[in-house]
Amino acid sequence: MHQKIKNKNILITGGAGFIGSNLARRLVADGNTITVADSLIPEYGGNSRNLKDIQNKISFSLSDVRDVAAINDLIKGHDYLFNLAGQTSHLDSMHDPITDLDINAKAQLSILEACRKHNPGIRIVFASTRQIYGKPKYLPVDEKHPRHPVDVNGINKIAGEQYHILYQEVYGIESSVLRLTNTYGPRMRIKDARQTFLGIWIRNLLEGKPLQVFGDGKQRRDYNYVEDVLDALLIAATEENAIGKAYNLGAPDPLSLEDTAKIMCQKTVGGDYQMVPFPKDRKAIDVGDFICDYSAFRDQFGWEPKVSFEEGIQRSIEYFREEIENYI
Repeated sequence: MHQKIKNKNILITGGAGFIGSNLARRLVADGNTITVADSLIPEYGGNSRNLKDIQNKISFSLSDVRDVAAINDLIKGHDYLFNLAGQTSHLDSMHDPITDLDINAKAQLSILEACRKHNPGIRIVFASTRQIYGKPKYLPVDEKHPRHPVDVNGINKIAGEQYHILYQEVYGIESSVLRLTNTYGPRMRIKDARQTFLGIWIRNLLEGKPLQVFGDGKQRRDYNYVEDVLDALLIAATEENAIGKAYNLGAPDPLSLEDTAKIMCQKTVGGDYQMVPFPKDRKAIDVGDFICDYSAFRDQFGWEPKVSFEEGIQRSIEYFREEIENYI
């Protein structure tokens, strides 16, 4: 599979968030020196609880990627940057587009400028999103699919991607891009639907409330368990052939939203769901069926999701059953 990263200095922006904290845990176990940077702004998913069990094994910087001076300082001396900080809510990006621009585009340029000036030898993996494609013109969606986002978040994520690719091409700063689909697992945000609807569904199940499935529930989605995504991030960071490229992640077992709800309800005593009409603001930016074609990444590097949705959602529900008061 991929090379392990060992005994390196690694910076994770958004490292108190869902994916970043799981990545920090994995990298600490392999003997790396980890610096986690996170603003811990309540809306953005950072949660100090996510790092509780490794807080003595990492350095933590309470900093915002929009703070140019802080980023200039943080970039120095690191071998790898996992650039995971971002504003992930599609609805928030429509209600407050300028903040989304500042975090998902402008701050990305500041980070790359800091690398160019202070650490041009750093290796970067940037977390992007399937949202850049918009409403699919065909399924599954491969990397050649037109990019036509349905919200501001998707447009700014395209800019973030392009900055990384440009700085690789012009300045030789080694960057790779992964376009994530619905990532889920322990330590995800379940307070609301800002990261993915699966979060609020887990919360509702554990609080004994019915899941709300919008529309006819036939829209299909693919899901990646967080440990599989960590494998992909480490591949992107260590494989020479990933430099300067953008790849989709995805899963071989897409499910309709109604089937997703059924599986989740089966994992929880008394779990139930109801079909409800689409809220108007969500309908306007819904993309319908969405399944990613991840064959380019699979064929090049041998990555394949190992954890089925049934198994992954079981693990997730068990984690939050114990931890729910720290996440709501």
